[in-house]
Amino acid sequence: MERLETKRMILREWSLLDAADMYSYASGSKVGPMAGWKPHESVEESETIIRMFQDNNDVWAIEWKDNNKVIGSVGLHRTARRGIPYDLELGYVLSEEYWGQQIILEAARAAITYAFENLKINRLMISHSSTNLQSKRVIEKLGFRFLLDVPEGFTQYDGGKLGSSVYIMEKEDYAELYKNREQ
Repeated sequence: MERLETKRMILREWSLLDAADMYSYASGSKVGPMAGWKPHESVEESETIIRMFQDNNDVWAIEWKDNNKVIGSVGLHRTARRGIPYDLELGYVLSEEYWGQQIILEAARAAITYAFENLKINRLMISHSSTNLQSKRVIEKLGFRFLLDVPEGFTQYDGGKLGSSVYIMEKEDYAELYKNREQ
């Protein structure tokens, strides 16, 4: 993935050297479950996820400039949902230690700009589980438009089902919201 830079962070490819940083935030009790996956149980598990990110080449590591630590990720995924046309799906995860600082907004805006400007997509999708109200607020601040609620559209790592809300950003939405915005 192309390296991106914002005021406070670098979005870059993952390295296995990032496994300890990933494990630091991915082993907590809040981050993974809010995103639907179980907390990591070992650094080796984090290494396995990093290898998957490297193979798929669709997730950036978020490196915090102040300390050069990887504090989360943002990705543009090639997924498909029946009946919902879109080009890519935006996803993100952030260390709980960094919540409430507008970091994910900054990282996601860089990824959104990259998707529309460099990859020339027409439609970007994002969703959140019915219980993840923090993500809902982020999605709304990013300028996505609500599309629909999907009953039992979110599967948790333990097999439990939750509702999900799906949002879309069209090329025209992006042009109106992002063209003149500073990262």
